Amino acid sequence: MTQTERFSNWQYPEIKDGIPTKYNWIVQHIKRFKLGYKTDIGAFTYINAMYGVTIEDNVQIGSHCSIYSVSTIDDKKGAVTLKKGCRIGSHSVVMPGVTIGENAVVGAFSFVNVDIPANVTAVGIPVRILKESDKKNIE
Repeated sequence: MTQTERFSNWQYPEIKDGIPTKYNWIVQHIKRFKLGYKTDIGAFTYINAMYGVTIEDNVQIGSHCSIYSVSTIDDKKGAVTLKKGCRIGSHSVVMPGVTIGENAVVGAFSFVNVDIPANVTAVGIPVRILKESDKKNIE
């Protein structure tokens, strides 16, 4: 199934602060949250947008992920940006101030505490770049 077929009936979800969407993911601080077109966010994902979270078009986020623009453990703060076409595997954590580049892939169970460039695959705890991607464009 192509991205075009998969998202042919896509609509922006109703998002209320701190309340699960019909897809069972949650955003806190929705005034600082920007959601792109044809995104896919997995169930039980938590997004804390206190300092801003931007998810661009065609982004996929697996289930059980956590995206933080603020960390109360070490007081880090900063906007998180998930660029067009990036994909984040389930159970991954994205920390404050991180940008994940266009078409980048983050493997499941990764801890992302540094920026990830475009068109790479990154995995691990902490995340490290595994390889450059062959596929440069996602619809």
